[in-house]
Amino acid sequence: MSYLGEKKNLTAVQHARGMDGYVRDGIKRAMSLRNRGPIVLAKDGSVSAEILDSYWTHGFYVLKNVIGAEELSELRSDVQRMLKQAPDVPDTEETELDEPEARAGFTLPSYRFARPLSDPLGGTKRNKGRHPAKMADPTPSNDAPEWTLEFLLGNLQLMDSCLRLYGHPKLLAVAEAVNGADFVPYNEVTFLKEPGLGPSYAWHQDGTTHWESSDWDEGAHGFNFMAQLYPSTAGNGDWVLHGSHKLG
Repeated sequence: MSYLGEKKNLTAVQHARGMDGYVRDGIKRAMSLRNRGPIVLAKDGSVSAEILDSYWTHGFYVLKNVIGAEELSELRSDVQRMLKQAPDVPDTEETELDEPEARAGFTLPSYRFARPLSDPLGGTKRNKGRHPAKMADPTPSNDAPEWTLEFLLGNLQLMDSCLRLYGHPKLLAVAEAVNGADFVPYNEVTFLKEPGLGPSYAWHQDGTTHWESSDWDEGAHGFNFMAQLYPSTAGNGDWVLHGSHKLG
């Protein structure tokens, strides 16, 4: 079952109903993988071999209860502060921003916009063509705005809570276990998906530099941590094509 670009003129409600079976099947398969749980460290601080074996087998691992309640509250508060300060449309300085320095001097804009429920990347040459399949563009409600926020960039400079999360000792232990001790963290971003407005992020493979390398291996592109600031479901979370990390 697939909902790609040939599905035209669907309303948001019709699209959601059409996805019901697809989502239920995905949940059933995901829960059968047994690749989720808290970060378990040995006495020497190393990550549990069971976690790593599962990660390399499946291509992803759901780390539970990593972020404490106070830390989560700070992250949500910082993101809400940045959303309140955001312009209403792209390429405008009209904003409630109380801290002008929050955007001044950045190489890229802090706020990235898209049309509600659109797929701005699928089937295009953007990001070096790594999103080959066009997702459905269901029609948003009549009262939807012309633009909606898609990304928040520059997180570590804009939000102290994000900088602290980046230095989480258990997360750094996992990063070292996967990448080795000599690694460079980079490219932080907040994905924003308001209910009924959030744009699609088309199926893709991360990275664009190593897929054709003669010495390619399944760890060549590193990996992503994704911290969910609100309860994650199959409807709002990240989907992974199980085992595709081994295919190149």
